[in-house]
Amino acid sequence: MKKIPFTKMHGCGNDYIYVNAMLHPIADPQACAIAWSNRHKGIGSDGLVLIDRSPVPEADYSMRIFNADGSEAMMCGNASRCIGKYLYERGLTAKTEIRLLTLSGIKTLCLHLTVNKVESVTVDMGEPVLADGSQFDDSLGLSQGVFVSMGNPHYVIFTDDVDQVAVTGPALEHHPAFPQRCNIEFARMESGGHIRTRVWERGSGITQACGTGACATAVAASLTGRAGRESDIVMDGGTLHIEWHGTDNHVYMTGPAEFVFDGEAYAP
Repeated sequence: MKKIPFTKMHGCGNDYIYVNAMLHPIADPQACAIAWSNRHKGIGSDGLVLIDRSPVPEADYSMRIFNADGSEAMMCGNASRCIGKYLYERGLTAKTEIRLLTLSGIKTLCLHLTVNKVESVTVDMGEPVLADGSQFDDSLGLSQGVFVSMGNPHYVIFTDDVDQVAVTGPALEHHPAFPQRCNIEFARMESGGHIRTRVWERGSGITQACGTGACATAVAASLTGRAGRESDIVMDGGTLHIEWHGTDNHVYMTGPAEFVFDGEAYAP
């Protein structure tokens, strides 16, 4: 069996296993994601992230991300911030602005440094794609829901009871209204521009945070008049600052990224 070096990192508690695929290519990332993500019999994570060279000159590096169930995700804001920290602090780049190729397009990472350490990262998440949430209301029975795509689909529900995520999240992820499944956010408006949000991630279940989910929540709150174009999204694992710029219509997410530990794992 082949041993693969890995690094575990998290962004606001949204934890993934990172592998430098430039040095250690993985033949079956889906199987590795399932085995390694198991929190009782594996390393424990929300999924597996592969960092690789970019096949196109417009980007510096590429990212592939596999959820804990082995399904491949389009994009992850928390993972992209961690990749920025990984590339810089492991000496793979000296750039403080990195272009990262994802299945949702090229995302620009702006690294904020303190004494050559990456303290936080701002990610240009691009333009949100909006849909009339009312088209889902009849089938879901949730008139307050708003559908926003941040390169992956999100359905944001404003409610006083964000803890219903554990009960309602699984059913909504697989609801017929979402043939490709969907990420589900339960959000409660609080004072001072803060929005308390809990997330059911497609393919992973409840996670401590979700970068694209935070962006979708901020956009939904602005669209419905609950907030302006700038919000702090308070998730189980920490807070992400989201700005939806009126000039370019892009959403910018800023938050931390942290190393947890390095190790080696057998590829199944």
